[in-house]
Amino acid sequence: VLTRRSVGGLLLALAVAGCTTQPAADPTRPASFNDTDTAWIQLMIPMDERARLLTDLAPARAGRPALADWAAESGRRLEDELGKLRELLKLSGIPDTRPHEGHNMPGMVTLDTIGRAKATRGGDFDQLLTRGLRAHLVQVRALCTSERTSGSSPRARDLAAEIEKSAAEQITRLAGAG
Repeated sequence: VLTRRSVGGLLLALAVAGCTTQPAADPTRPASFNDTDTAWIQLMIPMDERARLLTDLAPARAGRPALADWAAESGRRLEDELGKLRELLKLSGIPDTRPHEGHNMPGMVTLDTIGRAKATRGGDFDQLLTRGLRAHLVQVRALCTSERTSGSSPRARDLAAEIEKSAAEQITRLAGAG
């Protein structure tokens, strides 16, 4: 279980260890974005993209209509978040180098989970969906808390607060739908 301190440390470690590809003192990056901001953005994009792959399967595979409806709404939220995250990435001046491509970070829906979800329906799919998205949302909340406390960009911190609140609401709704 990652604590607020360990998540902040993880983001900082990712930036310092070179998991991100931006130089530490990039003169083209707006001063309002620090390494935590860009590491958070670059991690959130693939996390949301993977979660979106799972929500896209729900309409045809979910066993419970309430869960399928929740997943459809969650997919729309993810798409909206992705647009805002990509806009922030562009504003930060950091190129979209996809430093986390192929990684399976804590809370990230794995490609193995996507493959298993494509091969199942009904209750088994519902369990995969619920387990995968609950882990995603819990990790997203932790990452957003870290961004809000360690990031320097007001726009990134505001988006983190918005996403964190949405994730908390979705966890509550998932418990009712799942």
